[in-house]
Amino acid sequence: MSKQDSSMQAPAPVGFAKGLTNYGDREFSVYLRRTFASSMGYSREMLDRPIVGIAHSASGFNNCHRHFPEMIEAVKRGVLAAGGLPIEFPTISLGETFLTPTSLKFRNLMSMDVEEMTRAQPMDSVVLLGGCDKTVPAQLMGAASADIPAIQLVAGPMSTSRHRGERLGACTDCRRFWAKFRAQEIDANEIDKVERRLASTAGTCAVMGTASTMAIIAETLGMMPANSAACPAVDADRLRIAEETGRIAFDLIGKPIRPSEIITAQSVENALRVLLAIGGSTNAVIHLTAIAGRLGIQVDLNRLNALSESTPVLVNLKPTGEHYMEDLYAAGGVPAILREIKDLLHLDCRTVTGETLGDRLHDVSWVDHAVVKPRAEPVRETGGLVALFGNLAPRGAILKRSAANPDLFEKEGRAVVFASLEDLAHRIDSDDLDVTADDFLVLQNAGPTSDAAMPEAGYLPIPAKLARAGVKDMVRMSDARMSGTAYGTIVLHITPDAASGGPLALVRNGDRIRLSVAHRTLELLVPEAELERRRAALPVRAEVTAKRGYAQLYEREILQADEGCDFRFLKP
Repeated sequence: MSKQDSSMQAPAPVGFAKGLTNYGDREFSVYLRRTFASSMGYSREMLDRPIVGIAHSASGFNNCHRHFPEMIEAVKRGVLAAGGLPIEFPTISLGETFLTPTSLKFRNLMSMDVEEMTRAQPMDSVVLLGGCDKTVPAQLMGAASADIPAIQLVAGPMSTSRHRGERLGACTDCRRFWAKFRAQEIDANEIDKVERRLASTAGTCAVMGTASTMAIIAETLGMMPANSAACPAVDADRLRIAEETGRIAFDLIGKPIRPSEIITAQSVENALRVLLAIGGSTNAVIHLTAIAGRLGIQVDLNRLNALSESTPVLVNLKPTGEHYMEDLYAAGGVPAILREIKDLLHLDCRTVTGETLGDRLHDVSWVDHAVVKPRAEPVRETGGLVALFGNLAPRGAILKRSAANPDLFEKEGRAVVFASLEDLAHRIDSDDLDVTADDFLVLQNAGPTSDAAMPEAGYLPIPAKLARAGVKDMVRMSDARMSGTAYGTIVLHITPDAASGGPLALVRNGDRIRLSVAHRTLELLVPEAELERRRAALPVRAEVTAKRGYAQLYEREILQADEGCDFRFLKP
């Protein structure tokens, strides 16, 4: 083809003219599509416009997202004002407390939904509207795989409530009051009143839980506008952010920036730095690993440890500190955090708006240092998370040290083993349970390959008789996850998990275990010969036990925690 012929090529199709249903006649496909689009009342002008898709996860089973209709309208305003046609469409919704056995089991399914629907339907860019814990990771995973221009928009955190003069916010305070109830410090009438006040607005948990952590990570990665992660769900600024997001999504059509240009090895390292600085959720390690993995980027737990040594915890929010997400927004938001550690970041990383991460720091004019501590006066001098390795966790485990008791960081204890979640529920509150505060509670068969599918069950309750005696914390460990809103000296994500035959499956009651946060080790103090004998006696597990459907796909393809619990066939 000559240069002249090349220059005369028709422009690439946009809007309803792209990604056509194949009838073997392109013109007919356009004609038929516009015919049915016309039935929705679109004018000819609108039918000719580029399309911004709005992928949202609203559902009657997702309390965090009940304000999405208003947010969607704000996004549409931004798109229309910029000259595009906004079209919303639903995807799977993952309401954290409404799913069984756990929302993580369906995160990958939602990511597939997002990937396929953004690729299959005619859109030139897409707004990803989510918020609740697994929705944002699923959307970012799907967007990374589809790799069409995309921008993230989050629900925003709940606002706090009041009870007897005390400020409350889901869900660290949920756990605090439940611990009081279990210890018989408050009665059933009081816990019933508290239940009605803990979550009183739309939005995600008001503390530095998984939803807040993933919103901050999305902003740090560059997939969201600056200072958009912490804005409360009910604030008018949240609607202005939504409108601006719609405008940016339209701009991405003319100047496309794809997720693969934003989510890079450098921006992922920035996200790890900020995860450590905010004392963020342990779940974020799994989710960030999965998001990065969709683009062939590895998250190395040894690198996490190295970063943790030089990254202070600066954000004074529950469960690590005392404030709430609405306070972080008022204090300067994510840009304020980034500015404090800017010498540790790759500031030249590109963002969805076209600016660099460094560009976003110039508008930080004021910071409330009661909430975002100055570098010289951190909440903790080292990062909130550490990875542990040893013969009990050959491929790693995670401890949120910023929410744990340092007195338990260097400790050897006797294992009190629970073989399953059912075993835990049956025996944990028995007065006959042989346990002391110096023991290590060990939960098996709650990892990704178990029937439980890695729920947030790692926050093992203090045995009732110890709770009544005033015990507030003890070493607990499992292959499960823990809510980002939880606290305590808890070792999580032990990999490989017990159900796959990992070393955790070999632990028996009375075994000695040594934990060393200083040396990043987790060791089962049992001779290797005895471990081999136990390993040989493990029952042979069938590769796939589910008879059909998604459960069978999950069993066949699920990877371990150190690979983000993604599906094998979804990685590049």
